[in-house]
Amino acid sequence: MAAMPPVVVYPPAEDGGRRVRVGDRFVGMAYTLLDVAEFLRRAGMEDVEASDVASGPWVEWRGGGPEAWGRG
Repeated sequence: MAAMPPVVVYPPAEDGGRRVRVGDRFVGMAYTLLDVAEFLRRAGMEDVEASDVASGPWVEWRGGGPEAWGRG
């Protein structure tokens, strides 16, 4: 896998989604690990899977880890 830019997944919002930032750019609101993986693929990380997102050391989880989804 190519070098990964820093990824930050923010705490769940009122609607349960989590903002996702790749490098210095916000790329979307995720509701599942699959959403995060899709945002990363669109950002050029073509071979990223949901399992990579959950365990990747380059992902900073704020306000709960990869299992924290739903209303905050």
